[in-house]
Amino acid sequence: MKFKSPLRVLVVDDSSLYRQMLMRALGEVDGVEVIDCACDGVEALEKIERLQPDLLTLDVQMPKLDGLGVLREINQRSIETIVLMVSSVTAEGAPATVDALLNGAMDCILKPSGMDAKAERRDLQNALAERIEAILLTRSEDELRHSSSQNRSPRKRSLANTKLEDVIVIGASTGGPQALRTVLRSLPEKPDVPVFIVQHMPSAFTASLAKRLNEIVAFPVKLASTGMFIEPGTAYLAPGKFHLTVMRKGSELVCRLTEDPPRQGCRPSLDCLLESLVPIYGGKVVAAVLTGMGSDGLEGCHSLKAAGGVVIAQDRQGCTVYGMPKAVIDAGLADVVLPLDQIGEAIAANQYRKPPASS
Repeated sequence: MKFKSPLRVLVVDDSSLYRQMLMRALGEVDGVEVIDCACDGVEALEKIERLQPDLLTLDVQMPKLDGLGVLREINQRSIETIVLMVSSVTAEGAPATVDALLNGAMDCILKPSGMDAKAERRDLQNALAERIEAILLTRSEDELRHSSSQNRSPRKRSLANTKLEDVIVIGASTGGPQALRTVLRSLPEKPDVPVFIVQHMPSAFTASLAKRLNEIVAFPVKLASTGMFIEPGTAYLAPGKFHLTVMRKGSELVCRLTEDPPRQGCRPSLDCLLESLVPIYGGKVVAAVLTGMGSDGLEGCHSLKAAGGVVIAQDRQGCTVYGMPKAVIDAGLADVVLPLDQIGEAIAANQYRKPPASS
């Protein structure tokens, strides 16, 4: 796929080995120009201001100023650059990476650990290429949309109050943690229903994400496990490498994790979660599909709509990557398309269903 202009990338890492590895991997990705590198956060900020890169690959743990500190400075200075965290799996690194994602980093990728250098370098390049292609595609579509004489705002259907749903489902991928925080903090302090969350991210970080969300959201957020009883007013986050589904256990409903094959390359999968909920809750499900790569959720939303459920999609403008919401919107499955900051309020106010047909 060819793009009009390359993505200008600055590589930031305190390890010379990883700097060179990242620069070589990026150099083999179509549509990328590696413009420079930096060995710590202080040098990174100077070069960000001077070179104005489109994308920053940012190490989490560095001397002088760590990755989270660099990200905070970027936010405070209102610098427009996309930040991709590059993290090792450590006790210190995981919480810092999650904090970075909650504060605006696009996504995270794992550093190779050296166990199988050749395979891990290939995985690193593939991970970089996947995210960069998504960035370039979103940028290309935005340029086309802005230049089109037929540019229109997303169509919104009429909203009307209705009975509260029996379950809320939220799915996200790239850019999702920050979006999740926004939506969850807009829900009631004690929802009358359970909330289920699928966030695509490496398994090393999902426990930290659940912990951080639990600290900043008014109601409990738990990392789901098999046999965990489902209660209203609690959110259940799918752990990495497992599909989260729901099943009956006597008169109770419980979480069930599976290692079934990935769907659309994803495990956990929003499709799997929705398809397990429909036989239990029928149409009393509202699903919010947020920013992310790919089309996970499309098949599940087909099942949900057939049962009479509700699908809310995040609008293009606020998406880090306009993939998952676009898929359900293009398929005609979205009942309403909303800016991110209105989604939680719409769910809380029950304002998302079409008005009932007049008799």
